[in-house]
Amino acid sequence: MVPSVHASGVTVFETLKAHCGKAFSGKIVRDTEQSETWSAAHLVLHVRDCSDTELRMPLHLSDNRSRILVLTKLNSGKMRFKHDHRHEDGSSDPVTMYGGDSLELNAPAQTFPVDEESVALFLANGLEASVQNVWHLQVGEGVLRYRLTRPSGRDFMMEFDLSTPVDVPPPAWDRKAGHN
Repeated sequence: MVPSVHASGVTVFETLKAHCGKAFSGKIVRDTEQSETWSAAHLVLHVRDCSDTELRMPLHLSDNRSRILVLTKLNSGKMRFKHDHRHEDGSSDPVTMYGGDSLELNAPAQTFPVDEESVALFLANGLEASVQNVWHLQVGEGVLRYRLTRPSGRDFMMEFDLSTPVDVPPPAWDRKAGHN
């Protein structure tokens, strides 16, 4: 379960949209698998593209610019959270646009269980462990928390300090010619 925050009434979407164009440094605060790829990386989240219904936020792991987090408002008042993965040439990774829809209406903490489309994608690519993924986004006290959990005990969480912008990183790999 995502740690509680004060009920400010400010939503994840509104908070991140208010930071459009800015980038923020992050850190791993929990990783039950202790992944070297993640623990050694310099993390930067760039709140890059913002509309009234969608945010596109590249997540940089040092020089790896393959990940773009996509948060979309749905007509129901809930949110959709997807992971757009790209190769360095800008083409889509075979495992891309996975995620799910929120359980809660627009709130400071959102839970996104894996959707059926993503389950099929994971199974087709030999990623059976991912078929029970649950992602969590939470804002509060100047921090964005991104968390991935699984019933198996997998627990991974990053925190991004929204109070101190950093230099905007180089363009993510989705910005390569012909692949927008």
